[in-house]
Amino acid sequence: MVNKHKIIEIIQEYFGGSDQFLVDIRVSSRNKITVNIDGDKGVTIADCVALSRHIESSLDRDKEDFELEVSSAGIGTPLTMIRQYRNNIGRLISLLLNDESKLRGKLIAVAEEGISIEKEIKKKGKKKKNPDTDQHDIAFISFDSIKEARIIPAY
Repeated sequence: MVNKHKIIEIIQEYFGGSDQFLVDIRVSSRNKITVNIDGDKGVTIADCVALSRHIESSLDRDKEDFELEVSSAGIGTPLTMIRQYRNNIGRLISLLLNDESKLRGKLIAVAEEGISIEKEIKKKGKKKKNPDTDQHDIAFISFDSIKEARIIPAY
């Protein structure tokens, strides 16, 4: 079986001082390697191809056969790292908390302990942001209480 820790080392060495970083890696029992990356300035298809080639050249196919998939963290991918939250300040976010409650709002700040969001305020069955800047409903949510966080695409 392909060594997951070896692949992590290969990726971290490849990224070095760049703005790109590893988000997630999975190695299945059938040696399917799935790598998910992100970057402070985004990730292109060319970035994924270059990393894929680097990983392939660093592993020995004669020793172990494997399937490799490298992709970027898409808009629907859950946020897992503080760096991803920071890159999305100002965007709408949907949170599922550990108690199964849900929150939506604008991500306005990120700290080491958690995030601050400007919550959507429901009025008469419609979701609206309060236009009066003195009455925004700001909530601090600790990372420990977040089960899943996703960016809501703007259409």
